[in-house]
Order: sequence, then C-alpha cells, then structure tokens
Amino acid sequence: MNLDAPHFELPFFTNLLILLVTARIFGEIFERFKQPAMIGEIIAGIILGPSLLNLIHRTEDIKVISELGIFLLVIIAGLEINIDNILNSLKGRNIIISIMAFFIPIFGGIGVGYYFDQDIMTTMFIGLCVAITALPVSIRILMDLGKIKSEVGQKIISVAIFDDVLALSILGVLLNLKDTDMSAGEVTKAGTISLLKLFIFISLLSLSYLLIKKLLQKGNYIQESLDKLVALLKGKEPLFALFFAFVLLFSTFTESLGLHFIVGAFFAAMLISDTLIGKSNFKAIETTTSNMAMGFLAPIFFAGIGLEFNISSISNIGLLLAVIAVSYLSKIAGGYLGGTLAGLSKRVSLTLGVGLNARGIMELVIANIAYKNGLISTEIFSILVIMGVLTTLTTPLLLKKAFGNSQ
Repeated sequence: MNLDAPHFELPFFTNLLILLVTARIFGEIFERFKQPAMIGEIIAGIILGPSLLNLIHRTEDIKVISELGIFLLVIIAGLEINIDNILNSLKGRNIIISIMAFFIPIFGGIGVGYYFDQDIMTTMFIGLCVAITALPVSIRILMDLGKIKSEVGQKIISVAIFDDVLALSILGVLLNLKDTDMSAGEVTKAGTISLLKLFIFISLLSLSYLLIKKLLQKGNYIQESLDKLVALLKGKEPLFALFFAFVLLFSTFTESLGLHFIVGAFFAAMLISDTLIGKSNFKAIETTTSNMAMGFLAPIFFAGIGLEFNISSISNIGLLLAVIAVSYLSKIAGGYLGGTLAGLSKRVSLTLGVGLNARGIMELVIANIAYKNGLISTEIFSILVIMGVLTTLTTPLLLKKAFGNSQ
C-alpha cells in the first residue's frame, strides 16, 4: 500500500469520535479477557490506520492529544511510586536484582542492534526498550493474580520502579545526543553535559524530597496548609489546578535543561504522596487524573500508536525475531540471575524474572518519543510496538504458571 498516496481526510472531530469509540470498544473486549485495554486500543488504531482501512491518519491535532495522553500516563505511573520504595530497592541485596534485571536486557538489546548494523542511536533505543519494565502493567497483572502483597510481587514492583526511573533518566541523556554528529568527541562532550544536567535535576529532586521529609516531621503541616488554600480559592477544582501547576513547573525545568518533559512530570508526581497531602486529597488527584487519562486521552494515544504502526515497513524479519527473543530471554535471565545472587530460590527467581517481562505503557511511550524525534525508523518503531504488545499479552499467562510452580 502506498502510504504517501493522496487520501480524503475526515473532519477532525469525526476522526476523534471514530478513533475514541473504536479504541474503547476494542479496549473493553480485551479487558473482558483480562488483558490490558491498551492492546485493544493499539489494534483499533492499526485497523483504522494506513495498515488496514486507511480511514484515519495521525494528524497534528491527534499528535497534540497524544502528547497530553503521554503526559497523564506518566503522571499516573509517578503517583504509583513512592520514593521510599525506590530507596528500598537500592538496599541490601535488592540492588543486585535491580541492576541485573536492567543491565542484562539493555546490553542484550544493544547487542542485537549492533549485530544487525543499526546506527548508534537506534541501537541504544532498542536496548532501552528491551530493558524497561512497565510498572503500571506489572501492578495490574499482580492485582489480577492476587499476588501484589506477596514477597515476590513486592520485589517485582520495586525492581520495576528502579527500571522505570533509570530508563527515563537515560532517555533524557539520549535526547541530548540527537543533534550531535555522533563522533567520539561530540558524544563525550554532549554526554558529559547531559549527565551534568541530569545531576542538577536529581539534586533539585533530592532537595525537594529532603524538604518534604522535614516538613512531614512537623505533622500534617502541608496537608493543613493545602486544605486552607483550597478552601480560600473560589475557582473550580483548585486542588487539581495546584497539582498540575506543580507538575508543569518540574516539566518546564526539565525541558529548560534539555531533558524531555515527561522526565519532570514523572519525578514530580513521585514526590506527591498521601502522607504529604492527605489521603482524601491524594485520592481526588489520582481519580481525576485517571478519569481524564483512561477515559479519553490514553485511548487516543494508544490508538495513535496503531495509526503509526506499519507492518509493511518491517522488511528485516530476522531483526524482528531477534528483538522479540532477546526481550524475553534477557529480561527473564536478568531477574533470575539477580534473584539467585540475592539469595532467593531458583523457582522464586524465575517467577521474578517472568514478572518483570511486561513492557507495555512505558516502553511504548519511550518508543513513541524516539520515533517523533526521528531517532528510530518506522520499521524499528513497528518492531518495538510488536515486542511491547507480545510481552504484555504473554506475561500474565507465564506469571500465573510461574507462581503455581513456585508454591
């Protein structure tokens, strides 16, 4: 199919209506089979887009809505993470699991890119997308299996948190390298500057965290001050507006440093907790953000990925199979080796590795950012989408079996 051929473009709101309704219908179907709705939403986009019906195309307006979807999805992921949990994942032998479960896959992905003669940036993004574990997907799978409170479940979550944080930090560095000529000198210079920027941002984040901890020692000072301010304001949804102003402040700061806005959004959301602003306020923010994201913006984002997906662009079947194989083997092996080195039994370690295998939301967000910035081709983007969908679809089945064997 000639994707560059002229086509009739439907009005924007008609496109939006068809895309949203179709995405929600397919999302609902997958939910009923206990699979993430995002898989159905991506399939809806593939059906409506150039790959099949060629009815809807990813216009600039849809791209803007997709960007907002990314923004809210990353905030939801950040709200699910407590910084104390990250610090716990770095304590004792947990750090061994976290390191092995990230670096074995990233080097595996880089090895695949190198073997198939991909350019440096493409190779790095293959490695990064293979290395990531989608925290929201992992939480959902563990909840469905009733294992979220188990010891293995908690370790899966803490390692997934570590992976997401490290992956987004590396993303910020890679985006700073995109305008260099990729010579050793330029990469070293740009990489050093990027790491310095990241250090500045992490320093700000650490200072904010320490300040919050200090204020929490004074009791409910922040919660009480926030409640007074919200009561004083006469506008609608002042709590939500204040929360987003805080997140946007961090996002603006990261963008001014040359890092991607989602890095700031993710870390800003991590700083907010129910102990900081109160359970009712936290629940209100979480519910409103989730309603906006899951009800409207996220389905458009995932359907938009389907619109960009182009199966005919994949000519290198060997690369596709290698990326899929290394994504399964390296992630499961990383969790297994990390678990055994940390003193866990072989069966529990295998369960841990299997549980870390779902890519889902965060991998698709990173692949989408790389594609939009021209850092990976349509072929690589489509391969990474297939890998993300397959690992997300199969992990619940594999993890259920692994939990059964580890009893």
